[in-house]
Amino acid sequence: MQLAADGRAGQLTYCTNIHAAEAWPDVIAGLREHLAPIKAAVAPDRPFGVGLRLAAAASRTLEDPDELGRFRDFLDAAGCYVFTINGFPYGTFHGQTVKEGAYRPDWSEPDRLLYTNTLADQLAALLPDGMDGSVSTVPGTFKAWADADRVAAIADNLIRHASYLAALRQRTGKTVTLALEPEPACLLETIEETVAFFESRLFSEAATARMSALTGLSSGDAAAALRRHLGVCYDVCHAAVEFEDPVDSVAALRRAGIGIFKLQLSAALRVPEVAAGTAEHLRSFAEPVYLHQTIQKRDGAVTRFTDLPDALAAIDSATGGEWRIHYHVPIFLERMRDFDTTQAFLREILSLHAADPISDHLEVETYTWDVLPERYRGVPVSEAIARELNWVKDQLRQ
Repeated sequence: MQLAADGRAGQLTYCTNIHAAEAWPDVIAGLREHLAPIKAAVAPDRPFGVGLRLAAAASRTLEDPDELGRFRDFLDAAGCYVFTINGFPYGTFHGQTVKEGAYRPDWSEPDRLLYTNTLADQLAALLPDGMDGSVSTVPGTFKAWADADRVAAIADNLIRHASYLAALRQRTGKTVTLALEPEPACLLETIEETVAFFESRLFSEAATARMSALTGLSSGDAAAALRRHLGVCYDVCHAAVEFEDPVDSVAALRRAGIGIFKLQLSAALRVPEVAAGTAEHLRSFAEPVYLHQTIQKRDGAVTRFTDLPDALAAIDSATGGEWRIHYHVPIFLERMRDFDTTQAFLREILSLHAADPISDHLEVETYTWDVLPERYRGVPVSEAIARELNWVKDQLRQ
């Protein structure tokens, strides 16, 4: 939904990756079940935007023009529209172990490029007139896989995708952007690493020459197209886990001319001081589906653990340190039973956005409802999502 009449505060939605659905029939069933009650609670008197998650299998179904037309009709009847797609998880995302599989295929592989091109086509067909669209995606690859050849292939495929988006814009008049999402333990992890990658691999003279060769654009137009179509998805949970500074991290991206095409509103688990009982309290969060990267700050030193069980195994040497854990928790909770959350970081980001908008696209992304410990799952999912969205509106005084 549009947050203000002048459009300055952007569009707010939630990401439908919270609903377990890989095949298109399951996707549309989830939308039919949840969109109406969420819209009624959040935007009863105005159109409601949807942050659509499409796995590759669902996207292939929507390549059928008739199916896509029926989906548009459903959206119109529901008073809804799609302005952003989560193209990060390619395949199964619920109900079985995902872990590092969330990054496969990565951006070095043709399947990732083809999938994301298809998502861009579908988003362009769904976008309301006069509105830009965004697709968020894997931050290149998992860091452990990032050898020199793979990184070079990733950069080239991203430039290829930018050329596809430029041609799509010329053909349809719709601007679709790709938003790489920095995440702990990935090629693009910190904001500093992200800026360096964009400057050296995507906005460099070599990248501009490659874009020009692919598109036939002049050097100046090719450079502009790269910046128009390639940017970041700033996931607030991820940035908080990395101990980024909210003001400095946003400013660094702006100084580098990197578009923040999506702002994912999310919060992480925070253990202010690791103590004797921490491991016992955390064990119920060490679930087998998702990767819960954990970063420790102790006496000024930073230690990174690929997953929460790795951190728990080293807890004897962590006493007194602070842990931040990549575990998306309800954003309306400042504190959980035994832990804090990084909600304060999110409130600061929203305060910055209210004063000087960071992105046109704001998306709540708490995809972990079905793996949260039972005591935090006492309300229906639709009600919880609506509560998150209304909390954001309150923060932005909308």
